Amino acid sequence: EVQLVESGGGLVQAGGSLRLSCAASGIAFDDYIIGWFRQGPGNERDGVSSIVTTDSSTYYVDSVKGRFTISSDNAKNTVYLQMNDLRPEDTAVYYCAAASSLVNRRWILYPYDYEDWGQGIQVTVSS
Repeated sequence: EVQLVESGGGLVQAGGSLRLSCAASGIAFDDYIIGWFRQGPGNERDGVSSIVTTDSSTYYVDSVKGRFTISSDNAKNTVYLQMNDLRPEDTAVYYCAAASSLVNRRWILYPYDYEDWGQGIQVTVSS
């Protein structure tokens, strides 16, 4: 059984930082794609950042480039999302997701190929 458990969310002031963690079990972690998605009130679930654990390739949506950093610790089966310079528009429920393969890496920040999802964690940035 695949389990993805997010932690590290919370309330922070604009300009602050948070680090999200996604602990995975039940998958071949070092041969997977792990992504972070977010969904704000009334919005669709959008891709934020993804990492290919086999080669550590990383991908970011334009709005978080230079502020967020994704990394993986394959020994701990955990992916981290370091979020700096947070803005009110970053407020959302953040989800960790796992994909065993991708049809095309062009779609790595889209949810289509992600088979398993965590329960989500709230991140709130106050102005």
